[in-house]
Amino acid sequence: MPDANKSTATKPGSRVRELGLVLPRTPTPLGAYVEASEAGPLLFLSGILPVMDRKLSVTGRLGENLSVEQGREAVRVAAMNALAVAQQHLGDLDRVKKLVKLSVVLATTEQFVDHAAVADGASDLFVQLFGTENGHARIVYGVQSLPIGTPVVVEVIFEIESEFQRSVSNPGGLDAPGS
Repeated sequence: MPDANKSTATKPGSRVRELGLVLPRTPTPLGAYVEASEAGPLLFLSGILPVMDRKLSVTGRLGENLSVEQGREAVRVAAMNALAVAQQHLGDLDRVKKLVKLSVVLATTEQFVDHAAVADGASDLFVQLFGTENGHARIVYGVQSLPIGTPVVVEVIFEIESEFQRSVSNPGGLDAPGS
């Protein structure tokens, strides 16, 4: 079993494979926007939903008909979708240097207070990929409702390696010895 907390000198694409993870098909935007937009060394992803096979993996509200564990799983599915969007946009997940910021929005009841525990479903996945030494900023909050009945929306900002940086650090696209 791979060590989930080991240092990530390994690139994220390789780490995904090491952990036996399979990225899902990328979700389709629900409106007139794109899923990813680059600005300099940053990749901004739109709000990503917990979609599997083109439909929500779960619907509802935390504290009403969904448990913390169901929320954690939904957030993890959304985080996997975010990785798939980054892979599709960049062409190579290894261009992602680190997760800069994670925003998690939850559909909750007024009484729900376990927001952080739910958001850890995504944070834990990203720590497995990028390591604790590349920690990320995070905000999580609850709202009355979210689009199409989704219980969670995940938004991420990645720091990315430019194509120029990539070609300079790996001229000719050659694999490093032992890789």
